[in-house]
Amino acid sequence: MCLAVPGKLVAIEMESGMTMGRVDFDGATGHVCLDCVPEVRVGQYVIVHAGFALSILDEEEAVKSIALLEELRESADAESVMLQDEISK
Repeated sequence: MCLAVPGKLVAIEMESGMTMGRVDFDGATGHVCLDCVPEVRVGQYVIVHAGFALSILDEEEAVKSIALLEELRESADAESVMLQDEISK
């Protein structure tokens, strides 16, 4: 299963002839290749998979996606706690 996640571009840098960027993923910063989205600007949101920004995402859609990912994480955390409780019985 593949997962592409949204993040906000906070810096653009050149590295070995490639356009690279620092992307904020809800507090964690990652270094990603921006060559697939040459028109991207600092402050915009991008969809990132395997270290590559694949497309630009408008802010409203990015915020919705980030909220959904947070809900999924919270649900998985709650399920994990329930399973641990069952195991310890």
